[in-house]
Amino acid sequence: MNTKRIVSSAAMVAATLGLSACAGMSNQDRNTAVGAGVGAVAGSVLTGGSAVGTVGGAAVGGVIGNQVSKPPR
Repeated sequence: MNTKRIVSSAAMVAATLGLSACAGMSNQDRNTAVGAGVGAVAGSVLTGGSAVGTVGGAAVGGVIGNQVSKPPR
């Protein structure tokens, strides 16, 4: 088995497990997780793959995702 196929299979398994973990989450929790993921990708792209940019983007995206679906008071 070649390395490319192993990595591809591992990524598919990780994605499937990651999506199934969201089944019991509230809408706000789900939006927080999605926001963190999108923010991490955006931070990585904007900073050229910097770890600090990725973590910062994940933090900002998580906060935005959390606040978007905040329940009314």
